[in-house]
Amino acid sequence: MAEPGAGPKIWVFVEQDGGRAHPVSWELLGAATGLAEQLAGGVVEAVLLGHAVQAIVPEAFAYGADRVYCSDDPLLAHYRNLPYAIGVSQLVQAHQPEIFLVGATHLGRDLASSIATRVRTGLTADCTELSIDPQLKILAATRPTFGGNLMATILCRQRRPQMATVRPRVLPLPERQPGRVGELVRAELGLREADMPVRLLGFEPAAGGADIEYADVIVAGGRGVGGPEGFARLAELAEALGGVVGASRPVVDAGWIGYEHQVGQTGKTVRPKLYLAAGISGAVQHRVGMSGADFILAINRDPEAPIFQVADLGIVGDVAEVVPELIRQLRARTAGAQGGSHA
Repeated sequence: MAEPGAGPKIWVFVEQDGGRAHPVSWELLGAATGLAEQLAGGVVEAVLLGHAVQAIVPEAFAYGADRVYCSDDPLLAHYRNLPYAIGVSQLVQAHQPEIFLVGATHLGRDLASSIATRVRTGLTADCTELSIDPQLKILAATRPTFGGNLMATILCRQRRPQMATVRPRVLPLPERQPGRVGELVRAELGLREADMPVRLLGFEPAAGGADIEYADVIVAGGRGVGGPEGFARLAELAEALGGVVGASRPVVDAGWIGYEHQVGQTGKTVRPKLYLAAGISGAVQHRVGMSGADFILAINRDPEAPIFQVADLGIVGDVAEVVPELIRQLRARTAGAQGGSHA
């Protein structure tokens, strides 16, 4: 563990909800550790806001933080832009980090732009790669542009901190180091509920949401599934495999399935153990979102489909025929296993 000192500070915002940290926070701590190694004397530090969030602090140390700045206040129990933006901006102004990384989640995107505006610095959004420019010794933040057809590397030469948001699952999860320790710095928020122009009355959970970013198995469909009814079959297959349903952008745009299922450059980035691509041609914008999968199985009628170039195993055939057969065989195997356990 690096000894916290006067070297350049690389900050990571630890996003949490109800006392549970979002995994992207640990992914960013891993990236911050890599950046610190490229900067002589770089120090990895975490920023944590919330209420009754002490249990998250040891986890931040375990994933690489040398120091944690923690604001624990009832006012921060649920996320609201204003108190969080004020609280983090106060910490930035007081401690002057060199680099500040935030997860490109719904919360992170909302918060990062507010912080950048308050502290008058630049923000590179939705990055897929982070490094230190070898000549300038500043952050080189790379992100797709022009619909994913080009990659742009952006430098923030004058303003500090250099801010970037990074999408979940783009970066690998670092190895957790149990028992690792660091320094805890408690920070007072200094705000009152009476000062807040927006008050939280309650939560209404979203209906039918799909959590595909951290799923181990994803069964994704494209135009080749034929229509909304094709996704009903994919849902059966996903259930048989213990997974969730994903989709390419064209079918989401067509209204066959909701946006929360979309994988790709304009959707979500995933890193499942198994990614089954059914009727997906494999445009680069989609492949960038699923290329981190451990194993890719592709089903497509076109043997020249680009998806086969990245697939570990390919089936050339009609999705309408192959998927029902996969479901049948999986259910037969499950039934056989259950029958054997009762024998």
